[in-house]
Amino acid sequence: MAETHAGRQTRFWLIGLVLGIALIWLLRGMLLPFVAGMAIAYLLDPVADRLEGFGLPRLAATCVVLLVFVVAVVLAILLLVPLIQQQVSQLIESLPAIITWARDETMQRVRSLMAALPPDDIERLRGAASEYVGTLVGWGADFIKNLFTGGAALFGLVSLLFITPVVAFYLLRDWDRMVATLDGWLPREHAEVIREQLRAVDRTLAGFVRGQATVCVALGAFYALTMTAVGLNFGLVIGLIAGILSFIPYVGTVVGFGASVGVALFQFHDVWREGLVVALYILGHLLEGYVLTPKLVGDKVGLHPVWVMFALLAGGSLFGFTGVLLAVPVAAIIGVLVRFALRQYLSSSYYTGVPPEEVTRVDPAPEGRVPSGMETGASPPVP
Repeated sequence: MAETHAGRQTRFWLIGLVLGIALIWLLRGMLLPFVAGMAIAYLLDPVADRLEGFGLPRLAATCVVLLVFVVAVVLAILLLVPLIQQQVSQLIESLPAIITWARDETMQRVRSLMAALPPDDIERLRGAASEYVGTLVGWGADFIKNLFTGGAALFGLVSLLFITPVVAFYLLRDWDRMVATLDGWLPREHAEVIREQLRAVDRTLAGFVRGQATVCVALGAFYALTMTAVGLNFGLVIGLIAGILSFIPYVGTVVGFGASVGVALFQFHDVWREGLVVALYILGHLLEGYVLTPKLVGDKVGLHPVWVMFALLAGGSLFGFTGVLLAVPVAAIIGVLVRFALRQYLSSSYYTGVPPEEVTRVDPAPEGRVPSGMETGASPPVP
């Protein structure tokens, strides 16, 4: 039987997808500055478009936007690096004492707990703890090693600093032209459907990446300033780390809370000071959940927190820091494609059980809803 036109198209795009993934895998050691430059260009493109709308030529708008961005980054580094370096040095010096204190406190509570348990339960707990802690530590060590060695093994920090701005400049200058060129390459038969899915991906990325980046900056500033104001040692470093890690849902709050409370218990001997640190993190979490995220990210970006965490961890494990940068765009694309496939399925005879020649095709349902007349069916969760 001769191969159909749809079958040839499917085979063509599957081969292209496999080759693209293989190329990324082979070049993963040198992609970091290019992926970082593309991310910067994508983030700054709306600002350049706004300046261009005011009558500024695209080249001038690109130069202005990128110059302001670079100056802001350099100023932040110049202002924060000395303070961060000082606190990191103090943290390294104090770390042995903190570890000793934490170990003694933990062992004291463990002994109290073990004294109240039967001997059989104690042995089972010891075996389970040894097994799971060893596995967790080994996995975490491998992830950190891949994160910091896999992504920039070839170019290193120097290439990131010097190549990324150049890549960002050219991509930002030619962004609209590249989009128009790629649009011209779309297969004409499915061009409108592909455009619709790409617009959905863009809305997801714009809502999550740009919004979440703003949330991270706001939370980092809030935690750093408040922890420093209450006199917490290493408050600036802990607050900034908590803000950066807030890009991964819940991780920033958990890490920052644990580190801040641990340092507060070691440093302060007043319950009200320790309670103040806890209260500030609760306030920051409420601020994130009820003000910042709803206003800046919204609830319609289509990226579930668990899906984002899985994508970031998988990307970091496979491709290092480059994989972390690619994780959210790839997760957004997969999520949009899965929702599109689900809508097509809910509109097909595979779902209704009615042969297509006996029923008029139902238009795909809006995202998150089933087609009309199928309200009794529940759509399964998608990323």
